Amino acid sequence: MKKRNFAAGVAVVSLLLCLGACHETESVSGLGNGWQPVDQLELDFATEFAVDYYADGYKLITLGDGSRFLIIPENCQAPAGIAKDITLLYQPIENIYLAATASMCLFDALDCLDSIRLSGSQADAWYIENAKTAMEEGRILFAGKYSEPDYEMIVNYDCPLAVESTMIGHASDVKDKLEELGVAVLIDQASNESHPLGRTEWIKLYGALFNKEDLADELFAQQKEYINEANTETTGKTVAFFHISSSGYVVARKSGDYVSKMIDLAGGTYVFDNLGDPENNSSTVTIEMETFFATAKEADIIIYNSTIGGEIASLEDLLQKNQLLAEMKAVKNGNVWCTNQNMYQEITQLGKMIESFHLIFSGEADNLEEVPYLYRLR
Repeated sequence: MKKRNFAAGVAVVSLLLCLGACHETESVSGLGNGWQPVDQLELDFATEFAVDYYADGYKLITLGDGSRFLIIPENCQAPAGIAKDITLLYQPIENIYLAATASMCLFDALDCLDSIRLSGSQADAWYIENAKTAMEEGRILFAGKYSEPDYEMIVNYDCPLAVESTMIGHASDVKDKLEELGVAVLIDQASNESHPLGRTEWIKLYGALFNKEDLADELFAQQKEYINEANTETTGKTVAFFHISSSGYVVARKSGDYVSKMIDLAGGTYVFDNLGDPENNSSTVTIEMETFFATAKEADIIIYNSTIGGEIASLEDLLQKNQLLAEMKAVKNGNVWCTNQNMYQEITQLGKMIESFHLIFSGEADNLEEVPYLYRLR
């Protein structure tokens, strides 16, 4: 079936289970009860999770932070003697509290929105139409943001699982409280993936949760194909990707983060080759306009990040943020593009986004009426 690709941050796990043969063997890892896995999930880019398969539909998910979750098939019981650190999740997994915003598109793509009952975002915060509609129709309810969840509501809806982003690290007391209430907490660590498609490949983890591995494989393969079609040979174009804060500072992506890697994969060259501390988890760096201008003024292409800075409609809107931008090569040549607001809620489409970048960098976008996830400022 599938073969696992482990991260350096994920401990090597030899997971053990065989319900048909119940003899005991010694084990220092895995489930801790001596049972053997029958298969492993193949991953191309993701390094922050692993899935091992066992007889009769049991699955063990291991995350990059060391947390482990055993998926118990419907109408089955947990095997005896497993390690105490393993959290049990019984299928069907329903009434989920989803606080990890970027994960919603994965549930949507797998047609699993019905498994979500509670959201950490309000309806007007969603750019995923199916999620927004589900909240407007009351099929998904707002239960407080990740740092201030409505515990009573979560308990009343018998929520078995909270899917959180790595932001929960700033609210560890919330995680502790949820677990105290009997709610399993799965931290989506896609944001820690070094390769852009590693983020997209987290769709395979959710495919495992809901027994939709084949669909997850198909959807991921589509994104890989977009990169192949983009023909990632360098275009020779240099690219600045940034937004301007309300205080007038430039907020640029750190060198080597997943957005700058998307630019590289699309055949462009990010203007900053050594921006930010590689040991720092932050994906952006705040710099003064003059410092930014000194490096980026000759960039061939500007991509303005409206997801954070707010959408702008024209070059005039951009120049109102700082007139110094008028002196940039890309502005003078009309090679200024803006991201759509939904870019960061669509990690299922990162391959398609890379293809869109390539269309811009190669000049092919000049002959197109529209480019997915981006629009030209005029």
